[in-house]
Amino acid sequence: MIDLDTLFSQPIAHIAGTAITFGHAALAAGAILLVLFAGLALALWRSAGARAAAAIDAAERAREADARMAAILQAQAEMQGRVGAMAEVFGARQAELNQAIGQRLDAMTGRLGQTMTEQTRSTQENLAKLQERLAVIDTAQTNIQSLAGQVVQLQSILSNKQTRGAFGQARMEAIVSDGLPNTAYALQATLSNGSRPDCIVHMPNGAPPLVIDAKFPLEAWNAIRAAGETDQSGEAQRAAQQAFRRDLDVHIRAIADKYLLAGETHDTAFMFVPSESVFAEIHESFEAIVQRAQRLRVVIVSPSLLMLSIQVIRSILKDASMREQAHLIQGEVVRLMEDVGRLDERVRKLQAHFGQASRDIDEILVSSGKVTKRGQRIEALEFGELPAPPTDEARPRSAESRTGQLRLRVVDEK
Repeated sequence: MIDLDTLFSQPIAHIAGTAITFGHAALAAGAILLVLFAGLALALWRSAGARAAAAIDAAERAREADARMAAILQAQAEMQGRVGAMAEVFGARQAELNQAIGQRLDAMTGRLGQTMTEQTRSTQENLAKLQERLAVIDTAQTNIQSLAGQVVQLQSILSNKQTRGAFGQARMEAIVSDGLPNTAYALQATLSNGSRPDCIVHMPNGAPPLVIDAKFPLEAWNAIRAAGETDQSGEAQRAAQQAFRRDLDVHIRAIADKYLLAGETHDTAFMFVPSESVFAEIHESFEAIVQRAQRLRVVIVSPSLLMLSIQVIRSILKDASMREQAHLIQGEVVRLMEDVGRLDERVRKLQAHFGQASRDIDEILVSSGKVTKRGQRIEALEFGELPAPPTDEARPRSAESRTGQLRLRVVDEK
């Protein structure tokens, strides 16, 4: 069995030269435990006080929370009432707003419908106008295509010498045939020297016929234009102009030699140029050729000048025809004057008859005026009591009574 005194007195450690026994350690441990228990008790007491204070505080807070909850519930009820009132107000406002929006939408829909209708009508009208314009454009395009085809055809005609001569001949014949009757001209007539001009026009008063030539040398003219388009130096164009001048001079001399026959044809001949621009260029750039043609009595004419000349010839033919028929016109005028004389005599007789009738009517009016005045005097008489009629022996035979008896006798006889 262990001795407790020995056990408690037995040293277990040495600190700074002092021996620490097991008893000392036990006392220290007990003191420590006592301190720990005291602290734990104090802590427990403090914890219980804190829990009591916390419980009181919690109770206060619970009462405050209940009061606040009641206030919140009351406020919530009031809020619900207000929300209900606001909902009713908002509902009424919403209904009014919906009605106003519906009315505005209806009005806007009506306006949109009307606008769409007007826009549709305007669009249809514009489309109709556009279709009409497109139809006009199509017609114009068709005409342009036709004109282009005609230009190409004309170009192909002018590219051939024979067809080009036929083109000038056709233009000349059209102008002459439109201005003169068929008996006033002849085409491709043969002269005494065997030459055949394109056209001769018979002049009035026994004058020789006028010769018209339509064989204009367009080859050299086309060469001038081609050289002007391609040649920059101008040498080729000058050479082409020289060739054109030479060909034109030869053609003018040929017309003067073949068609100006003394006593058979007119002393002047026409050289027809089928283009106004070519005619103007000849008179502007080749004046020497024009003067040489005038000296040879060959007149260069364009379509306009030929038409004017044909109109002058037509007037001369018409004047000559009127002169040939002058004696017939004079005879008709004489007979017309005889008819006018007979008419004047008959009008004078009728005027005499009308004068006699007018005088008879005047006399009738005078007689009717007298009768009217006599009737008015009779109507104005006033009759009183009539005296006893006298006997035949005592009745005076005045002029008036005799006149009255005569009138009664005349009436009885009638």
